[in-house]
Amino acid sequence: MTPFGAKLRRMRKERKLTLKEMADRLDVSSAYLSALEHGKRGKPTWFLIQRIIAYFNVIWDEAEELQRLAEISDPNPTIRTAGLDPRATELANLLADRIDQISKESLEALILQVRSASSRGRGMGTPDFRDQT
Repeated sequence: MTPFGAKLRRMRKERKLTLKEMADRLDVSSAYLSALEHGKRGKPTWFLIQRIIAYFNVIWDEAEELQRLAEISDPNPTIRTAGLDPRATELANLLADRIDQISKESLEALILQVRSASSRGRGMGTPDFRDQT
């Protein structure tokens, strides 16, 4: 399941809507909506996100969250490491090979660590991940 799919499913369940009801209102198939919720489809289009926002009549903060979650919900990301430090290639390959073996707690810690390292690295050169403990 993707972050966007989990949020969409949670919103649908909170409003006690069936998959078919919501799919009909959004003018998509139930199968597509189910695949989107379960992370078996790629990121939704901007147009579909706007229809979902309008359908649920969400406020600005929640609309922005839906858009942000859609951006980070590609179930088949591509990581290009050509021209980067060799450790970037190593990290990308380790994640690709072992991500299914990482606990939820460790995933959360890694996400926070990468976000922190990338925000510190903006405008200050490449962050050194070896310094992270």
